[in-house]
Amino acid sequence: GSESECLGLGAPTMSSKGGLPFCLQRTSRFSILRVSEETPRPAPKKAKKAAAGAQESKPVREEAEQSFARRDGLLRIQEEIQRLWESERTFETDRRNDRGNGKFLVTFPYPYMNGRLHLGHAFSMTKAEFRAHYERLKGRNVLFPFGFHCTGMPIQAAANKLRDELKTFGCPPEFPAAEAPQKPKLEDQAPKAAPEKKGKGKKSKLVAKTGTGVVRQWNILKRMVPEAEIPEFVDPLKWLQYFPPYGMVDLKAFGVASDWRRSFITTSVNPYYDSFIRWQFAKLRAGGRIKYGRRPSVFSILDGQVCADHDRASGEGATPQEYTIVKLRVPEDALASHAKLSSLSGKDVFLAPATLRPETMYGQTNCFVLPDGQYGAYEIKGGDVLVMSERAAKGMMYQELEAERVGELKCLVPDISGWDLLGLPLNPPQATYDTVYTLPLLTISMGKGTGVVTSVPSDAPDDYAALKQLQDKPDYAEKYNILPHMVDFEVVPIIEIPGYGNMAAVTMCEKLGVKSPNDREKLAAAKDEVYLKGFTDGVLLVGPYANNPVKDVKARIRADMIAAGTALAYWEPESKVMSRSGDECIVALTEQWYLSYDDEEWTKQVMDHITSDAFNAYAPTVQGEFEHRVGWLGEWACSRKFGLGTLLPWDESWVIESLSDSTIYMAYYTIAHLLQGEANLDGKKVGPSNVPPEAYTEDIWDYIFFGGDKPSSPHAEVFEELRTEFEYWYPMDLRVSAKDLIPNHLTMALFNHCEVWKSRPDLWPRGMYANGHILVDAEKMSKSKGNFIMMHEGISSFSADAVRFACADAGDTSEDANFARATANTAILMLTTELDFISTSLKEMEEGAKGDRIATMRGAHLPAWTFFDKAFENDMNVLIAIADRKCEQMLFRDALKAGFFEMRLARDRYRDWAVQTGAGMHAGLLRRWIEASVIMLSPFCPHWAEHIWRSVMGHTTTVFKADWPKAEQEDALTSQMSAFLMNSIKDFRRSTAKKSGKKGSAPAKASTSAAIFVSVEWVDWKQMVLAYMRSVYDQNGSSFPPTFNKDLKGFLMEEENGLKPQMKSAMQFGNYIKPIVEEMGPVAMAEQSPFDQEELLRQHAEYIAKQLELETVRVYLASDTSAPGPDRTKAQAEPGRPTIALV
Repeated sequence: GSESECLGLGAPTMSSKGGLPFCLQRTSRFSILRVSEETPRPAPKKAKKAAAGAQESKPVREEAEQSFARRDGLLRIQEEIQRLWESERTFETDRRNDRGNGKFLVTFPYPYMNGRLHLGHAFSMTKAEFRAHYERLKGRNVLFPFGFHCTGMPIQAAANKLRDELKTFGCPPEFPAAEAPQKPKLEDQAPKAAPEKKGKGKKSKLVAKTGTGVVRQWNILKRMVPEAEIPEFVDPLKWLQYFPPYGMVDLKAFGVASDWRRSFITTSVNPYYDSFIRWQFAKLRAGGRIKYGRRPSVFSILDGQVCADHDRASGEGATPQEYTIVKLRVPEDALASHAKLSSLSGKDVFLAPATLRPETMYGQTNCFVLPDGQYGAYEIKGGDVLVMSERAAKGMMYQELEAERVGELKCLVPDISGWDLLGLPLNPPQATYDTVYTLPLLTISMGKGTGVVTSVPSDAPDDYAALKQLQDKPDYAEKYNILPHMVDFEVVPIIEIPGYGNMAAVTMCEKLGVKSPNDREKLAAAKDEVYLKGFTDGVLLVGPYANNPVKDVKARIRADMIAAGTALAYWEPESKVMSRSGDECIVALTEQWYLSYDDEEWTKQVMDHITSDAFNAYAPTVQGEFEHRVGWLGEWACSRKFGLGTLLPWDESWVIESLSDSTIYMAYYTIAHLLQGEANLDGKKVGPSNVPPEAYTEDIWDYIFFGGDKPSSPHAEVFEELRTEFEYWYPMDLRVSAKDLIPNHLTMALFNHCEVWKSRPDLWPRGMYANGHILVDAEKMSKSKGNFIMMHEGISSFSADAVRFACADAGDTSEDANFARATANTAILMLTTELDFISTSLKEMEEGAKGDRIATMRGAHLPAWTFFDKAFENDMNVLIAIADRKCEQMLFRDALKAGFFEMRLARDRYRDWAVQTGAGMHAGLLRRWIEASVIMLSPFCPHWAEHIWRSVMGHTTTVFKADWPKAEQEDALTSQMSAFLMNSIKDFRRSTAKKSGKKGSAPAKASTSAAIFVSVEWVDWKQMVLAYMRSVYDQNGSSFPPTFNKDLKGFLMEEENGLKPQMKSAMQFGNYIKPIVEEMGPVAMAEQSPFDQEELLRQHAEYIAKQLELETVRVYLASDTSAPGPDRTKAQAEPGRPTIALV
């Protein structure tokens, strides 16, 4: 319920893999031939099921007995390194720390302090943390500050709820022994007469976290707070004192590299931050961006105020949606004779359906109600009486539609059931038919709209299906007392849609085979298509606006109906919204202060910025979402009547709401270390600058953030220092958040930066990255499922580095990611195994001894330089460059894949060769590998890396002062030769194993030798295909055109080429070569190999033999008729694909 509550919790929307790390589930160009002892093997198919079924966070098992030795070792390293960072103040920084490579300011939404932090916070925050460490390794002066959010209703609502529980149930409370989940109200249930397909219901956030339908604040706190202390939390200020320090403790334990001197809490409790927010709002108002007026807003009746996103238990992002209530008059004679409505005789009585499509009212044929629904007749302003649900009447009361200001609509006739209304005649406005009738519809939801639905079967598939059912099944109609003449209505054509005709609903229902109103999926698809096409492409056929596009006249038709008194405006939340006080929200017209984000000039300013080269959204989907939201953010109520926060400076009867005080605070970070300083979260003490908060007047804040003449003040030098710090650090280079904040916080931050620094576009945000939700073992985090992981619990169960590792492997982009506990366990094993390998290797290098755990090493001074040395060095160059690029692109899973998994596999391949041949590894190369590996893994596993860097490698300064490993340009020829050799050995193993009769086994004992056959040129028809591909590639600017397959087929069909007989094979060959060219370049289309394949295989015949567990291997040209082996095997050899035969 805060800026950060989105950080990681969401419903599953994608299939996520459990079991081993994602990176190990993919093939790789660096895959080794023989999996080393330390490298995890591919997960069996049952791994995902086992991971998903794991209910406890159990660290890795060793042998038969459970052991925590490896995990505990990482925890000891973690504690040691954190003490070291604290003592050295490693991550404290200011402008004087610049090494000449510039600065990098990255921020993350301060988490809301109504509890301790969980894995969702950790996952999203690691994106900022990883990038911060990466930028340090690139030599930049990095600032990653961290604050704590306390503004708004969530804390206040939780404190109130706890107070009510203690008042009702005592202290400690004695709740009912068996609290069953609360039953939904009638309006939230599907009608019994028409059950819909069962689906997974969405739980509120608290229900999902606690696993029960009855959410008790006491029970929530009991998981985080000593029970004796819980009663103190009836005071909202207790929350501010208790949870922020714990937040800092958890983050430090996680290894977050923040400058903690800059941390603070929000609200008026902090006088420094309070002054800053008051200044911000004064600037926005001075710029004409804050206005006052009556506006529709999502509103909690129980709280008595607007309910913004962070005040909600569910329904974040839902905004007021404007409906049109169409007034279907009940004729006087029908009133007088009606059992329930006769008391209303003489009044203007209407059934009141709410619609989003007033332009379709020309096609009304009937009206629908829910037979078991409950309705009332309510008098509104002007004396009209509307028949509708009580829920809708409650909303109208807050939209100035009540007859008198008595706090409620007058209900003239209560307890009207839908059955009472069936068969009632009505006079619909705008319609072709003068009289229509009220019919039953069992799929109406009483929790949306008014519970009354007007029917336009020409353009509403649901209406057509329901009317047709009543027409085709007289017995069904008779069940509801519906007579034949009440359904004897032809569909009225009103809108022409190209491709759909003038009765689009009929067309789509027939096309999709809709048989009844119970075909919910088909009807939903038909509705989406008809409604969209009707608005975008439809042309009206009737009424005063006939022959005009629907989208051009929709608003005018609605305005005409309202002006004529046949309709009225009505708002509802676009989806169900529950406040944190447990109240279902409505839309109310309220007097309020609001930010005019709908201002065209302001919107254009922001849009120009985010579509320029000065802004990076890191993903096209995120960029598109920003562009959409900037245009649709609209007016935003920025104040509340109560709750925690800063008072509006010009009207202190209002409190600034929690999203509105969280838009430019990133600028506050740049100076917070001087304003408040260390161990001063609430700003109660005068900070290091020795300037009290009251000295920060509007003029002083102007100077700090805008410049100008130096103020005449005894603190002038301090203010100048603050000004210099701000100018150094701003703009914000990167803002990291979950995608939920794009519709509000992130977009609002863009708007407010553009206004406050309107004359300084160079100070506007440069980048915003949005990630998806986090799942745990492919399921949404939930206590009831046993997979809800608090941050401190994850750290104690796996270690901080193992959790960070699993977060990195979980996924990037705005798609949902999967934290697999099996990956965290595997990380414990891999990290400790690598620590042991590195320690042993470095010790052996130092002592010159021959260890029995790794291959004997050649000294770095020795001149011998083999092909495998060169290939290993080349692999490192390639992987370092890939990891570098992926970190810059915020694709950390790919960076982990290259910088750890693939580096490890490259080392294993090199070590395998060294052991098999007895040549030994080159000490200089291995030392380079160790240094590069430690540095590249340091953003993900900083404690592990720092420990090796300092304690094992002997460096005296932090690993984060090291430079990112340098990578030479890839030697493409070496890459090709290496890939050829490794792929050939892989093929040889498969071929010889197959011939021995045992899949995956060594060759039969009788076969101790093999002959390898190499072809140096392609057969004629393949040479022709390659020549064609080269010409196309060159003509298309070193690439293949999208029409490649079609073009190739045309080439092969040409008679003069004589390739028709090889059509199928040639197409397959071309499509085989094409991706190789796209990866390796035009060399892959050469008629001859760029290197001597025969010689390369001969040079490594001994290694090949050992890999195949043979005594000897000899290499021959396939054209050598004297070579041993089957002619068929020789004939199958091609350039790049040698063959083998046991001889």
